[in-house]
Amino acid sequence: MRSRFLSTALYSAGLALAGLIAVTTVTAAQSTAPSGLPVPRYVSLKSDRVNIRKGPGRDYGIAWVFRRAGLPVEVLKEFEGWRQIRDSEGATGWVNQIMLSGRRTALVLPWELKQKADAQPKRRPIVVLHASASTRSRTLARLEAGVLTSVSSCDGRWCRVFLDRHVGYVEQKNLWGIYPNEVFK
Repeated sequence: MRSRFLSTALYSAGLALAGLIAVTTVTAAQSTAPSGLPVPRYVSLKSDRVNIRKGPGRDYGIAWVFRRAGLPVEVLKEFEGWRQIRDSEGATGWVNQIMLSGRRTALVLPWELKQKADAQPKRRPIVVLHASASTRSRTLARLEAGVLTSVSSCDGRWCRVFLDRHVGYVEQKNLWGIYPNEVFK
């Protein structure tokens, strides 16, 4: 059985991913924000350069800059045209809503990348991209921790993802940017 090995480096220059419209099931832990959308919720960054500020407005200093379009972030709060977000490493800051997209994306095992540099394994952990929503299905690719995927749907256990020319299924528990047991199409 042949499979491809897709590395993080392949996607570090940015991805040209098609937009998705997702209908998300709102759980009891979510509330509705002034925008009418649930909070918390996952969204993605629209641009390869997104300023993250210390507060909700241009008068607040820039805390850091994201340089990768498509990254998933979690919206925690809303204030007028600003959104407080959290990234996969747990850092929070404020971003103008125009820099966010409703397109769903996810990172593969980003928590595996947090290990100390001296304790890094020689190879990054991988997740199998399956042909169907079953561990018994054919392996289409092997995805390294940190790979960015676009997500078209999740059933609470499996997510249908696509990247480059690959379309397949990944177990939901291996993705950051999707809530546990979240269902959407």
